Amino acid sequence: MFLSAIRIKNYRRLSDVTIDLDNEISIFVGSNNSGKTSVAHAMHFFTGGSKDRFRFHDISACSWGDINAFEAGQEGASLPVLSVDFWFEVDQSDLHRVIDLLPNLDWQGSKVGVRIAFAPQSEDETLARFRERHAQAQEAVEGAGAPDDEENYVAPPRSLREFLEENIQKEYEFKYFVLDESKFNNDFEPNVDYEPQELLRDQGRTGRDIVNSLIKIDFLHAQRHLSDSEGGSRSEELSRHLSRYYQRNLERRGEDHNAIRALAESEALLNQHLEQVFTGTLQRLGQLGYPGLANPRLIIKSALNPATVMNSQDGTHVHYALNDDGLTLPDKYNGLGFKNLIYMVVELLDLHAQWFATEEKRPPLHLVFVEEPEAHLHAQLQQVFVNKILEILAEEGDEPDGFHTQLVLTTHSPHILYERGFQPIRYFRREGTGIEQSSKVLNLSAFYRATGNPSRDFLERYLKLMHCDIFFADAAVLVEGNVERLVMPQMIEKAAPGLRSCYLSVLEIGGAYAHLFRTLIEFLGITTLVVTDLDSVRGPVDEDDGVEPVEEGDAGEGEATPGSTCTPETLDAVTSNQMLAQWLPGRNRIDDLLDADAASKTIAADEFGLGAIRVTYPCTVNLERDGEQIERAGRTLEVAFAFDNLDWTQDAANRELRLRVQAPKNLEDLAQKLHNKVHGSNYKKTDFALALLSKHPDSWKVPRYIAEGLTWLETTLGVTAEEHDQQKGGAV
Repeated sequence: MFLSAIRIKNYRRLSDVTIDLDNEISIFVGSNNSGKTSVAHAMHFFTGGSKDRFRFHDISACSWGDINAFEAGQEGASLPVLSVDFWFEVDQSDLHRVIDLLPNLDWQGSKVGVRIAFAPQSEDETLARFRERHAQAQEAVEGAGAPDDEENYVAPPRSLREFLEENIQKEYEFKYFVLDESKFNNDFEPNVDYEPQELLRDQGRTGRDIVNSLIKIDFLHAQRHLSDSEGGSRSEELSRHLSRYYQRNLERRGEDHNAIRALAESEALLNQHLEQVFTGTLQRLGQLGYPGLANPRLIIKSALNPATVMNSQDGTHVHYALNDDGLTLPDKYNGLGFKNLIYMVVELLDLHAQWFATEEKRPPLHLVFVEEPEAHLHAQLQQVFVNKILEILAEEGDEPDGFHTQLVLTTHSPHILYERGFQPIRYFRREGTGIEQSSKVLNLSAFYRATGNPSRDFLERYLKLMHCDIFFADAAVLVEGNVERLVMPQMIEKAAPGLRSCYLSVLEIGGAYAHLFRTLIEFLGITTLVVTDLDSVRGPVDEDDGVEPVEEGDAGEGEATPGSTCTPETLDAVTSNQMLAQWLPGRNRIDDLLDADAASKTIAADEFGLGAIRVTYPCTVNLERDGEQIERAGRTLEVAFAFDNLDWTQDAANRELRLRVQAPKNLEDLAQKLHNKVHGSNYKKTDFALALLSKHPDSWKVPRYIAEGLTWLETTLGVTAEEHDQQKGGAV
């Protein structure tokens, strides 16, 4: 039995989201303020069944208008209802556990559902109480007499919304409903006019009791209050945490009193006892790669206080063994990263042990939310943690049949995604702005199933190889190669400084593979700029089959082999860039690509302003030198850069860029020799990028096609250089 899906409505920015959960680990990703942590808060609120900590502003902002409409008496309007639907995957052996949730005796499904709603006790009575309170307040004001300048003063509560801000805990209550799987579609959307059956108190069991008999939810928050500093209210020593863990969970051995008595005579006996108690836990930590080759191993030592050693947080301490001769250091002398790792593992073992130790009415499902496990952990430890944690929990004890542990991780770390691949990822996408802001949750396992090869395998391997951060970005910039990736930050600084206030994921993908990102980019709906090359080759070729270009430098200057590198002006030239041929603008001939307008290079954003895609590649520019004038387009970035900075690149002071042509006959000859030089086998493109970075940025211009693309991205994201400067000033 496990929790297969949850649906949350009207809670904070989760106005209506359905989240499919992996039966082992689900990984919540997305940009900041996309609703990941709100899921954990919602689960805590609904399963806790306590109204005390609920505030009006926990209602989704996009539902506030419903309150005004209900107050105004609009037909069909009602007060917002907050709810969470739990869908449990069960088999025949689990039926006795979920008997209260079976919708009828004819149930033949695989899922049972329960809805927890936070709803008005009575809408009409709430409205009546507001109007009564409102009238009383106005009468009180009139009776007291108002100054002349306050004749239009209206006493609170001025609106039903304002009344609910103060009284929602009194006006709302928890309600529980049984859900019938046969009345829902595959996306857990109910049929029209379906009314679920309410769970009423039965034999002393409330809906809350039934839910909590099925699932126990625990949380390990990102703020773990570990510190390298001494003292302070936010500092928690690892040793104290381990002491509490010992007191609550570890088995009290029958010889403990002997060990305590022996403490007065011999320190060694108690230390041996503590070593026996903690051996299993420390061995599990070893599975996470600690202590490693060069790190000291952990041991537990007594503080030599017989009165407090077993019952006080000060009784035992973690030490780090420096050698085999007994030389140690206290835990505060080790790094914060390992403290955090040990803390998380011990805390999870603690939570798991408390659930496992429940002998009577233990919930069959244990769901643990771990928020940002990457805090204080370097990349390798992040990967080991997510890869090993289920094994470590499993070793705490063999779970009987029907009992199961699930983990949910919220993260901003691409290194954690590296270990788990696509399928556990749940991507939280922000939609709307202002009062209409909300989130949508996309299931990457559905993307995995729907995407065919070679795209699927390529994308999954690429994410592992590049530690891709696209899932956490405001926008993506796909670039041709290493040169573009190296110079892109400097070009953004020059051409679109407003982008510096955004989180951009710059991915090096190459023109031959950019189109394989199409399915992922469009699935995520992330705003994307693709910066690529023209990659002109000799044609004609079969447009349906594409073209296999000859490697640059293999074809001689005078050869005309079909598929060999050529200048964009070559008659019947086509592109070998599959991004341009198969995605945007979807054209094969170079002359068609050069004639394409902005609209044909762009996919418009959706109704939320998301998912816009733009491709940019070298365009035709006007070259002038020594009275001559011609129009040319660069095949690649390096040639396009030289054309837009012609005099500067031909200056002897900039010879290290290796774009200088010796004694050209004329402008036509200069353009041809630039092409031949860049595409020759001896040209090192990375050297060009590094040489460019060594130059003062004010001395050169960003190639026109890149500047146009970056400006488009800046405008699409709605950022400006002035806004960036203001944010920077405010931060300082």
